[in-house]
Amino acid sequence: MTDQGRGSPPAVREHTDPDGDGGTGEQSAETGAATGTAAGTEISGHYIVCGGNSLAHRLILELTEQYEVPVVVVVPDSSREHGPAIRQIPGVAAVLEHSTVTGEALGAAGVERARGVALMDGTDQENIHAALAAENRNPGIRIVLRIYNQRLGEHLEKLLPNCAALSGSATAAPAFTNGALARPHTVEVGGRHLYVAYDEDIRSNQICLVADRIDRQDLTRLRLLPETGGRAADFIRIAERFGSGEGPIVLGRPADPAPADRGGLAALQPLETPPPLRPPLAKRLKWWLLDGLKYFTNTRLRMILITAFAAIAVGAAVLARHSTHPGGFGWTLYFTLLDAAGAVQPDIPGQQVLGDSWARAAQVLITFCGITFVPVATAIVVEALASGRRGAPRPPGARTRDHVIVVGLGNVGTRVATLIHGSGLPVVCLERDPSARGIAAARALGIPVLIGDGPLEAQLKQARVKHARAVVAVTSDDAANLEAALEARAVRPEVRIVVRLFDDDFAHHVYATLGNVASRSVSYLAAPAFAAALMGREVLGTLSVFRHVLLIAELTVEEGTALADQNIGDLEREGGVRVLAVRLQRRAEVYQWNFADRSRRLLPGDRIVIAATRAGLARVIQ
Repeated sequence: MTDQGRGSPPAVREHTDPDGDGGTGEQSAETGAATGTAAGTEISGHYIVCGGNSLAHRLILELTEQYEVPVVVVVPDSSREHGPAIRQIPGVAAVLEHSTVTGEALGAAGVERARGVALMDGTDQENIHAALAAENRNPGIRIVLRIYNQRLGEHLEKLLPNCAALSGSATAAPAFTNGALARPHTVEVGGRHLYVAYDEDIRSNQICLVADRIDRQDLTRLRLLPETGGRAADFIRIAERFGSGEGPIVLGRPADPAPADRGGLAALQPLETPPPLRPPLAKRLKWWLLDGLKYFTNTRLRMILITAFAAIAVGAAVLARHSTHPGGFGWTLYFTLLDAAGAVQPDIPGQQVLGDSWARAAQVLITFCGITFVPVATAIVVEALASGRRGAPRPPGARTRDHVIVVGLGNVGTRVATLIHGSGLPVVCLERDPSARGIAAARALGIPVLIGDGPLEAQLKQARVKHARAVVAVTSDDAANLEAALEARAVRPEVRIVVRLFDDDFAHHVYATLGNVASRSVSYLAAPAFAAALMGREVLGTLSVFRHVLLIAELTVEEGTALADQNIGDLEREGGVRVLAVRLQRRAEVYQWNFADRSRRLLPGDRIVIAATRAGLARVIQ
């Protein structure tokens, strides 16, 4: 069984959490009904999860399958959203229905005897109120809440030291952004930026093997952090795969392989300096000029201006050739500008003349074209300054090339658009709901936003998909995201596509069918971090290995824990865990990467940085 959400119902869509980190949608009236065990009277030492959305669903799977702890769930309506799927999860002790998470709801869930509570639904204000209510009923209880305003979350964490305020969209957005930019998603550890490299991108400075048997047509064969007999096994496997004394080995066809060992490899390695993302300055200036011209003028005015400018240029060339003035190019430009401005000096018989008849004809042409050019240019400037047009939403213009199109402006889409805009690349956003919260944020950054219910194909063409670098579809509907991917491919087959998909089976079919499409799940990326925070562990970040999740965590060895008195070889032997670096108690500031002494026992106070699957992390921290 692969490490990707076992037990998850195959046909549940992420259709009720439109922005991945926001509200709960329509809620039923509070019923107080419960299914399963009477949570408030019989269970203790359990964890409470409040919410019925996709992230709550994934979190419950993490807690019941990977950490094997009892869970009581509070949902607004067990018949809507992911409620029916949550009720079917083995290990859920009870499912309670309450429209809002009040003190009464927490009491019914047994918060006084619970070890932790996760608040996954509701607004920031509602979750903060629920967190304070839980703290009042059970001081010291571990609290994890989903919050959009991260600054507010930082203040709350200072107020409640046992609280972790996380954002699902902020956790997942970098993975979507890096997927669109075709650059690796990284996690910073001790000054190094670690990422997952595949096959021919694996370099000699890689840290460890993280996956093998990778078959893009059948990702169920992929093994994440497989068992190892020792630290050298990873390096031997990569060396045998990619080269020997007799030369490199062809990818996918190692020497005398067993059938089960065929497939690609993935390794964890530090990132070198990434290539520049922005187009060259000359191209940006050209596109900016064309964009400005199209923005301030219509087609008829542009034709008049171009014709007048071309005539002035021709006149200047004639003037330079037939003028008798010895001043050269500088004087020619001087006379041309004066003539265009209407300050022409006519030739008078008996006085010094500018040139022959050709030069005089050029003067007349420049003067009359200037009469047209100058008033039109003046009108454009006056209209731009006086009419307030500068504040109007800007459609994609000529300089919108090599850009990224973001479909959907919920919380995730807004964060993705902001991250891409911050990298210096142009962004265009598509949104069907005119009241979406991300529209104002995108326009405040100067990002063009196309709104409407028209055909998606027409909207993508208006967004200039034929010139786009990538399309990121992050709506709440799997089918809508796939439609955006297919429409974009129909216009430009080579465009890079990143889609948000909740259903694992659906994502596998997408991987197998569409070669240049990468899929991500907000809940799948964020849930492990929420679960680890609920268990009181520090997860530095998550990395994607296709649809699998690799957790990068830093753990402190404490007396009486599973880590105490074990060595690194013991931790890695069963698979699911790789020790990346060790920080010894006596030298806590030094990260010792690929710690050489694999048999040294870990002592209380030591810290280790690990890469782990969800099951591997659960095994280590028990």
